[in-house]
Amino acid sequence: MRQIITHFTDDDLYKFTMCCAVIENFPRTQVKYKFNDRDNTVYPKGFAEELRNQIVMLENVVITDEEIAFMRKRCRYIPAWFYSFLKGFRYDCRWVKVSQDSEGHLDIEFEGCWSNTILLEVKVLAIVSELYYIMTGESDKLDYGSYYHKSWHKAQALMDAGCTFSDFGTRRRASFEAQDTVVRAMKECQDIDKGPGRFVGTSNVYLAMKYNLVPVGTMAHELICAIAGMYGPQMANYLAMKTWASTYRGALGTYLYDTYGWRIFSLNFSEDYANMFKGLRVDSGDNFKQLDLIIEKYRSLNIDPRTKQIVFSNGLNVDKAIEIQQYAAGKCLPSFGIGTHFTNDFEGVKPMNIVIKLVAVKITESWPFYLSTCKLSEDHGKYSGDIATVNRFLETLHLKEPES
Repeated sequence: MRQIITHFTDDDLYKFTMCCAVIENFPRTQVKYKFNDRDNTVYPKGFAEELRNQIVMLENVVITDEEIAFMRKRCRYIPAWFYSFLKGFRYDCRWVKVSQDSEGHLDIEFEGCWSNTILLEVKVLAIVSELYYIMTGESDKLDYGSYYHKSWHKAQALMDAGCTFSDFGTRRRASFEAQDTVVRAMKECQDIDKGPGRFVGTSNVYLAMKYNLVPVGTMAHELICAIAGMYGPQMANYLAMKTWASTYRGALGTYLYDTYGWRIFSLNFSEDYANMFKGLRVDSGDNFKQLDLIIEKYRSLNIDPRTKQIVFSNGLNVDKAIEIQQYAAGKCLPSFGIGTHFTNDFEGVKPMNIVIKLVAVKITESWPFYLSTCKLSEDHGKYSGDIATVNRFLETLHLKEPES
């Protein structure tokens, strides 16, 4: 089987920015991650073995001088010392456990130092997705010529509607070539189509380098989940905002707020942080209702929401993004991060619904036990973590009445 991931920066920017923040603030923290296939997919026989082989192959993937030079140029908010870390970084297959049960269901777990394991998630998800299509033969259905034109027309429709948008599709792409095709098509459409909207870049750092684009992204839920596991969910957003602000000092100022829902975040979102952060990202719940809550909150703090960027990334397609754009225009500065709809929208191919989430954490390696954590969000279908932990967090945040 050919190696699927061959470039170190074939990864989402937020994994690097969070890795940097973790080293600076939580250098000894240990974590566990767990894979979840929300569709309970049955994988082909031998899939776990092939996946293990791909993870072993990651050990020979190292960052190049070209990749470092690009990141230094485009990601000036990342401190210079971090590139020394990346230069010496090596993946280790011992951080990963992979198994497959008798029915074909897949299980993946990571365990190790947070600053190491944090760089596995996106790459392993991309491998699982592409490997599945290869082993089921569905990769033969991927017509990249027609996909280029399909992607071009998506970009054209979004730009003509005034949407500012980027590609967020690394994790569940049909293949590396699929994402490469999308980014190339949208970049070339942007160069020609001068509509009111624009294609601003991609979350994939390698493809941003290849096509001279801006790598886009800030953080993921795992930062707040880990902090909640260590210190409790009530103030996790406040501590995460404080950590992020001290690390990047105003750069990368779009905060992902929905880890434990709007209510507890809103209580943590004080005027100083509302002014400091450039905006918020909507990743669950009803996009329109969430925007209304955000606008109301900014106004209550005497901040004009029209000066704030709101990034929508909740299961979007072109039509949904255009509908939100029409609703949000004049109320805020809307933008859109679109993932699976961009990189896995082939005729006759079902996109995978897979995630890897941080589920346990301990502050240092010397602790004899882990503390479990979870993600709640605004959609029950996006909850992660075991049932006992989810219920405990719901009760702690007064989102559920304690059972008698």
